Amino acid sequence: MSTYESYVTQYGQVEKIDAFAYLKDLEDNPQEPRKHGKVVLVTADTPLKASRGEGKTTTTIALIDALRARGVDAAAVLRQPSMGITAAGSKGGASGGGKASLTHPELIDWGLCGEMAAIAAAQNLLVAFAEKAVDDGRIDTILLPRVSETPSRSLRQIAVDRGKGNVPERMVLTPTCELMQIVVLSRSMEEIARRVSEIVAGTLDGKPVVFGDFIDLWRITNILTDAVKPALTETKQGSPVYVHCGPFANVSIGIPSLVSVELACARHDVVIVEAGYGTDAGAQKWLDIAAREFGAQWPAAAVVVTRASTWRDDPSLRWRYPFHINRLEGLGLASFPLINLWEGEDDQVPQLREQAADLGFRNPIVGNLFRDGGDALSDQLDAFIDAIHTSGDAVASESSESHRGMDTLDDVRWIIRSAYGVPPERVVLREGFEQSLQAARELCASLGKRLEDMAVVAVKSPATMTDDDHASEQDRTVTLKKVEVHAGAGLVQVNLTSSLTTPMPKIV
Repeated sequence: MSTYESYVTQYGQVEKIDAFAYLKDLEDNPQEPRKHGKVVLVTADTPLKASRGEGKTTTTIALIDALRARGVDAAAVLRQPSMGITAAGSKGGASGGGKASLTHPELIDWGLCGEMAAIAAAQNLLVAFAEKAVDDGRIDTILLPRVSETPSRSLRQIAVDRGKGNVPERMVLTPTCELMQIVVLSRSMEEIARRVSEIVAGTLDGKPVVFGDFIDLWRITNILTDAVKPALTETKQGSPVYVHCGPFANVSIGIPSLVSVELACARHDVVIVEAGYGTDAGAQKWLDIAAREFGAQWPAAAVVVTRASTWRDDPSLRWRYPFHINRLEGLGLASFPLINLWEGEDDQVPQLREQAADLGFRNPIVGNLFRDGGDALSDQLDAFIDAIHTSGDAVASESSESHRGMDTLDDVRWIIRSAYGVPPERVVLREGFEQSLQAARELCASLGKRLEDMAVVAVKSPATMTDDDHASEQDRTVTLKKVEVHAGAGLVQVNLTSSLTTPMPKIV
């Protein structure tokens, strides 16, 4: 057994940790000292606009700074953001802000930890292999999309001239691609190689062909050698922060890699995990995919971030924040409302607390985290710390039992009822959806797999939970649009409401 330091290498201004090897050695040597940290999920209200964050990263950073000031060994695990959305200016970076930020935010915001670029290079190389396979007569269609990190309207639909006719291809954002999902969910390089071999490259005479049939997998795994290692940086206050993979919980799984969280839990007592967008997106996917289907830790508590204006000022949308809090509480999660104040809102705190009490919330945690960082929270965390320490392993049975083997459409309806509050009878199937679902079933059958054994990824708008969130409760619907199989990742993506997986059509 080597020391922890032997798994660490310097990567520019951050450290990279070989989490695969470190965790394997801990498993093989159970006598070695390690911690068994508890996970706390930081999620959020559904934002009024897709491009406006509620402040999950700022909250995550302020929380660990505050906990450490209280003597708790806390760390955070953040997702590597998409450089495309940061560069396009449609939202701020994903490294916190003001006093609650990282020491080197540019490394995170601009993808300089390396995995985003490496994953993009590896997936695009797979597509290049697929193009060569067309030339060699191994396949006649290409199903794996290219990826890009930067916005480009022209790349949303492309066709490659093969001399004997064009071969249509697609391009999606790097965080949404199947290879990113594989890295997020895998616990060893061997697992990554196996999953990559099961990615569908394309078809030949209508039958799917996987990459394992015609490429040397080491070409891909070598590209990912450093990309699979979480980065370690710190906050301005010196608190440890691990960063790895996984943005865009609306159109992908939107969570950090499972090994980055397991690494942090082996080294710290409390691990604050950031899940993407709202509770209906990142938290839903942590609970229903990472924890239920891939063995990630069930959270000990949750913090649901909002802005005062988001949960209070639009009468037709006020239902969303209480829905999120009550849903998580109903799953046995101690869920703490956190109101992240804008400048000039301090005088609203008494009214906000009164409204929270009227709604039956736990006493909310309130502060201007950009301005005050962890100092705004440290004296408000008694109940939060108690909840973490007293939490057991009990999980609501409806959520803890695997859905493997459940009919895929029933699974989607279950998610919609649980996470969005829309009953099965108001789930609408758009014209062509049933054909798309049948085609997905047939593709899986051709691969010797079952669609029902794949975890469902809901692909949706980050700013809505239903077709029309302004509608009254009895009139809300969710429309299912199409199905896409990610056989290597073991996921089936189901598009609902509005969603965008391709490079952004405009710079905002």
